[in-house]
Amino acid sequence: MFEKIPLAGVSSQEWLRLRKSGIGGSDAGAVCGVNPYSSAMKVFRDKTSTEVEELNNEAVRIGHDLEDYVAARFMEATGLKVRKSNFMYRSKEHPFMIADVDRLVVGGDAGLECKTASAYNADKWADGNIPLHYIMQCYHYMAVTGRRTWYIAAVIRKGSISAMRYRKQ
Repeated sequence: MFEKIPLAGVSSQEWLRLRKSGIGGSDAGAVCGVNPYSSAMKVFRDKTSTEVEELNNEAVRIGHDLEDYVAARFMEATGLKVRKSNFMYRSKEHPFMIADVDRLVVGGDAGLECKTASAYNADKWADGNIPLHYIMQCYHYMAVTGRRTWYIAAVIRKGSISAMRYRKQ
């Protein structure tokens, strides 16, 4: 079970403050030591400091800008329909766990995480492989939302798309 926190009309600063109120999916891999771009210590500092910092580097901007494109390509490739949620989710059983999901599958018990990667990171996605910290992000979202399936769609910025599905056992 979860609580839904409406995000409609929430400013980016308020959204960043909400993210500081718990461990989100993108924090899960860092907390477990498998995210090459973050660490448990960085997450701890972020969650316990009063400073609200917005990441605004080129990779983050590209990922945000291309999220709709990735979702559209996923729908084209799979025939599934997805929609934005406009909510943040907080686990009632474990209130420190939050989820700010990219998309939910319409009429299904599933969600979608949209990713982009540069050609320099294409090898990390080769042969159907997915970086572990992204897989952990999806499992985190399943734990918070109770959904049984989560997809990852990734556009490698060299012109290809890959979609994978994970199911709870």
